Amino acid sequence: MKLLLSLCSILLFVFNIIVHVVAEDPYRFFDWNVTYGDIYPLGVKQQGIFINGQFPGPEIYSVTNDNLIINVHNSLPEPFLISWNGVQQRRNSYEDGVYGTTCPIPPGKNFTYTLQVKDQIGSFFYFPSLAFHKAAGGYGAIKVLSRPRIPVPFPDPANDYSLLIGDWYHIDHTKLKSILDFGHRLPFPQGVLINGRANGTSFTVEQGKTYRLRISNVGLQNTLNFRIEGHDLKLVEVEGTHTVQTTYSSIDVHVGQSYSVLITADKAPKDYYIVASTRFTDKVITSTASLHYSNSQQPISGPIPSGPTTEIDWSIKQARSIRTNLTASGPRPNPQGSYHYGLVNITKTFKLESSAAQVNGKQRYAINSVSFILSDETTPLKLADYFKIDGVFQVGSIPDNPSRKPMYLDTSVMGADFRAFVEIVFQNHEDIVQSYHIDGYSFWVVGMDGGAWNPNSRNQYNLRDAVSRCTTQVYPKSWTAIYVALDNVGMWNVRSEFWARQYLGQQFYLRVYSPVESIRDEYPIPKNALLCGKAAGRITRPLS
Repeated sequence: MKLLLSLCSILLFVFNIIVHVVAEDPYRFFDWNVTYGDIYPLGVKQQGIFINGQFPGPEIYSVTNDNLIINVHNSLPEPFLISWNGVQQRRNSYEDGVYGTTCPIPPGKNFTYTLQVKDQIGSFFYFPSLAFHKAAGGYGAIKVLSRPRIPVPFPDPANDYSLLIGDWYHIDHTKLKSILDFGHRLPFPQGVLINGRANGTSFTVEQGKTYRLRISNVGLQNTLNFRIEGHDLKLVEVEGTHTVQTTYSSIDVHVGQSYSVLITADKAPKDYYIVASTRFTDKVITSTASLHYSNSQQPISGPIPSGPTTEIDWSIKQARSIRTNLTASGPRPNPQGSYHYGLVNITKTFKLESSAAQVNGKQRYAINSVSFILSDETTPLKLADYFKIDGVFQVGSIPDNPSRKPMYLDTSVMGADFRAFVEIVFQNHEDIVQSYHIDGYSFWVVGMDGGAWNPNSRNQYNLRDAVSRCTTQVYPKSWTAIYVALDNVGMWNVRSEFWARQYLGQQFYLRVYSPVESIRDEYPIPKNALLCGKAAGRITRPLS
């Protein structure tokens, strides 16, 4: 009898292991070596950042809920970090890869990121977050596909291409950083790149077939208009949300944003221009690639097709037309419209106002008059929070509404309650188009308009099918309002995607806090977490 009970116990134990292994989400492993190398994207030799010898870096292909194990070897002579634009890092801001959350990887060392694209689909990208490295490359595309049994609201495309577009300097990133460190503004960029080249990139298509293009603006400051000669762009997805399938002749892609479009190769068999050009600039910079029909009878020729240049109203109208497909499934089988965000009571309103000024004789940028600096340049805020290290930051060091004070420097951290449902208004009194990103979240872009926001502005909000995304634009002398469900505990970077402004202070950290401090709400610190500054020498968790 005892033998039978013992055998049953063993079988039950083995069964539980098998069920756990079968049920566990898949793992994908990546091993990356980050190096400097010579690049010539604008015909001038400059220093670029390679990942495994590639510029841009390798594409990450994944499926909803996959675990991504990315071992990054830093072969640069200075510290390095990678951040994951749009990957929400559910309950795990330690892996976010910005200096407020993660210790830099020292030269000659490595760090293994453990990410999960939990309940996500869509088009995103990664980039280097420190020392203005983003101006040297080191970025790449992230694709998150739906699980096989989850319906997608369009047929499988013949192929799925990533296009990384962005403005570019022929000046090395170290010199650009020095210009900013000395308190000056950067000059206007010298070019625009498509997948690391100013021209010459080609994408092959077959007559009559439909293709998916994932377009991300990985640049430093400029909105880009994207178009393809003679071909319509059918929008199907924006940063993880399936959209109403509206057709456009061209699309404005603001800095940090990602879009998926379908194109059909139904034109005469020849080569066609693919164009990315700057928007809202006195001087228009244009880059081209080619859409090559496999049965092409004619090389690319003729004038480059023109697009919009400085028209603000055109862009606002297009932005307002981008809406969520309420009946389509997202990462789960239930329709995207099953969560009625417009019926949820707002618990708090944050109003964030940008500004530019000189502080101590140097150019700085701010949100609500606070220009972000690290008071302790060696200790990430998240580690200081976890280990309860005093003197690194103070919650409430940035007000949640404009203070009208002169600009000042501080380690700006704003507090927010876990599970709050908040309204955030981005107010832009300046003459430029701005772009904001929030790590750890997607949010509903419920409204945008010219002038100053006031409570009556809510009367024009879209409370039914606003698009949910992680990066939004704010037009000149205008406002943009978003709704956010703060369901992700952690320390999250809220930043301008205009990279010089981010570098010079237009950012802060949102500390979403739960007093319960339960692993149900936030994962423990990673066992392999790098510990630096005042956190050096502390203990994370046993590795075994």
